Amino acid sequence: MSGWRALAGELAAWRDAGRVATLWWRDDDAAAASPVLARLLELARQCGVPLALAAVPEAAQAEALAPARCVIMHGCDHRNRAAAGEKKTEFPATESDEAALERLARARARLAGLAGARFLPVLAPPWNRLREALVPRLPGAGIVGLSRYGARAARAPGVPQVNTHVDIVAWRGGRGFVGEDAALAMLVRHLVARRSGSVDAGEPTGLLTHHALHDDAAWRFLARLFDETRSAGAAWADPWQLFTSRP
Repeated sequence: MSGWRALAGELAAWRDAGRVATLWWRDDDAAAASPVLARLLELARQCGVPLALAAVPEAAQAEALAPARCVIMHGCDHRNRAAAGEKKTEFPATESDEAALERLARARARLAGLAGARFLPVLAPPWNRLREALVPRLPGAGIVGLSRYGARAARAPGVPQVNTHVDIVAWRGGRGFVGEDAALAMLVRHLVARRSGSVDAGEPTGLLTHHALHDDAAWRFLARLFDETRSAGAAWADPWQLFTSRP
């Protein structure tokens, strides 16, 4: 069975169960204005799919963010601070919680100034890594939500967490598009797990993209994915509604 047929079958199973399959979209690494960023935002507009644009606060430019409807934080500066033996992270174990929270508060203020009413204070940490001790303290830095990768587990009080589950970049395979079959397999796998109750059914299935790395095949895949899912009755959630009510 092809990946598209498997997806159609799974979405049909949701409909047969009287349920709506919910999804959401996050794109990482926004900074300066570029043709590919403009293409991303135009795709979201044309397809009518809400997008959470994760921008790097220290590198972001106001003109790049202006066309976006929802801008969230992609860390502070996206600099790898990992100590020896640690995986890549902007928030290493060697940094105190207070220092990390101070950096986050400053980055939040800068991005809020650049994005204005389009800014949603949600943190998507670079490499999807944030040590757990910082999670419940995020509100103290003015951050109201968290998005990482993988089915969410326990949620910290007062910090909504909505993760992504389908990364379309082959990070260990040349940093290109993973291909339709691999991407659709990830998507179907999470939808099946939600429908069966083996993961949190209330967490929408999250699509993770990186516009700067997309080739033509990736762009074609996204356009078809949005068309196929919406035609089959799936709903693409608005990030504002996932994390908070928009002012």
